[in-house]
Amino acid sequence: MSPKALKIVALAFAFAMLAGACGGGGETDSTPTETEAPGETPAPSTTGGEGNGGTTGTTEPGDNGNGSTTSDGPTTTLAPLLGLDMELLASGLPQPTVIVSPPNDNRLFIGMRGGVIKIYDPDQGLLDEPFMNIPDRVTSNGIEQGLLGLAFHPDYANNGRFFIYHTDRDAQRQLAEYAVSGNDPNQADLDSGVVLFDRAQPDDSTDIRHYGGMLMFGPDGYLYITSGDGAAGRRTGQTTDDYFGAVLRIDVDSGDPFGIPPDNPFVDGGGAEAVWAYGLRNPWRMTIDGNMMYIADVGQADVEEVNVISLDEPGANFGWATMEGSDCFIPSDCDKSGLILPIYEYTHSDGCSITGGHVYRGELMPELQGHYFFADWCKWWVRSILYEGGEVQKVRDWSADLPEPGSINVFGVDSEGEMYFATHEGDLYAIVPVR
Repeated sequence: MSPKALKIVALAFAFAMLAGACGGGGETDSTPTETEAPGETPAPSTTGGEGNGGTTGTTEPGDNGNGSTTSDGPTTTLAPLLGLDMELLASGLPQPTVIVSPPNDNRLFIGMRGGVIKIYDPDQGLLDEPFMNIPDRVTSNGIEQGLLGLAFHPDYANNGRFFIYHTDRDAQRQLAEYAVSGNDPNQADLDSGVVLFDRAQPDDSTDIRHYGGMLMFGPDGYLYITSGDGAAGRRTGQTTDDYFGAVLRIDVDSGDPFGIPPDNPFVDGGGAEAVWAYGLRNPWRMTIDGNMMYIADVGQADVEEVNVISLDEPGANFGWATMEGSDCFIPSDCDKSGLILPIYEYTHSDGCSITGGHVYRGELMPELQGHYFFADWCKWWVRSILYEGGEVQKVRDWSADLPEPGSINVFGVDSEGEMYFATHEGDLYAIVPVR
């Protein structure tokens, strides 16, 4: 059953419960039942060093650390959430890297490393004709190269503008703007492309890795871009005068080819004007939830990490390569003052490469509202954390519910906040509730 059909069933169930509560002479208790998300699977230990946000322990289901159960989301008249399941929507998608919906649009756009973007329509399934097909403009020799990011303008329904991040034919990381065809909403206008910037790998890099590439518009209307360190993090990680190992923030509605928000941290000097935050290795992936940004950063020697920062804190330094996670990396005895340390981390005994996801804000699983989902590429597990009040309140391991789907490359959410993921092997799944 598709997420759309599930939502109809869930709402019908809720209305039926409500109707039953309101009838029968007023003797039926109409108080909504508060359901609880399952949490029987033990949460993993984390490698918490000092300043890691207190993630070395976990709370029991329904306990956010102060005896309250409000962290599990709003009350609901749905049947209790027994677990999660994964519904296969499509197969044969070669190495997907991005899943995104335009605002107020129920289609899913799936970008693949080779330069193809396809559309999954919930009413028609995977469309045969790609939305975009530009392998002649993309280099994808390495597993971390290719089409890596896609974002639709907040006013896409009216202006048809969208943005892609990819490695171009010279293997440079490139941000480009395109428009949808004026004749077909399922086709991009390939002649409309405009390059906003491109950057070759750092001069001292000998590797074709660490490009980052997540694109997402914030509530401020600016475009946020994650850019990896170019496999030269010992030099680029702590620099602010280049586009490497950073989160960039630009105004695509002003300037030529883009503008710089006036409150970016380095507009008056000290770094590149587009740099908004720095100190990252290979952020795979980033998401914005309200006024908070979650960044999953892939580690090098032993630690994978999740970072959270408010959008009101420009100029944040996430520590790489001085730090790996909450531990010193270079040098062995380092100064952590002023650094943003992870809220959650795990070692390579528990995985090898983190795939960041999104914060759930859909309606099918109100018990999981506010939970940030992520995965490990090697161990094939899916976990979620609930971050509230500046601390991790819950950690859930969903391995028993979502057993070994494959190497999860990317998570996505549709315009209604429901959650999806795709594997390196080419399968697209919806995460759906079991009730």
